[in-house]
Amino acid sequence: MVSCAGGYLCQWVFEEFRVTVSVQTLSRELRAMGYRRLSARPRHHAQAEGAIEDFKKASPRAWTKSRAKRTSRRST
Repeated sequence: MVSCAGGYLCQWVFEEFRVTVSVQTLSRELRAMGYRRLSARPRHHAQAEGAIEDFKKASPRAWTKSRAKRTSRRST
C-alpha cells in the first residue's frame, strides 16, 4: 500500500540521511518501532456546526483529582 505521506517520508529520509528506502520497508520498520498511522475520524454529513461545542459545555469534566487513599488501621 503506497500512501502519499509514505512517499514524502521516504523523500525526507533520503534528503536527511542519503539513504534510499522503499515505502513498504519504511512502513514495516516504523510499525516495528511502535508507530502507527493515524487518520482523522470523518464527520457525519448532517452534523450541526455548534453541536460539539454545546455537548462539551454540558458534559461533566472527565478528569477530577482523586481523593487521598485511606489506610485501614488494624488492631493486632
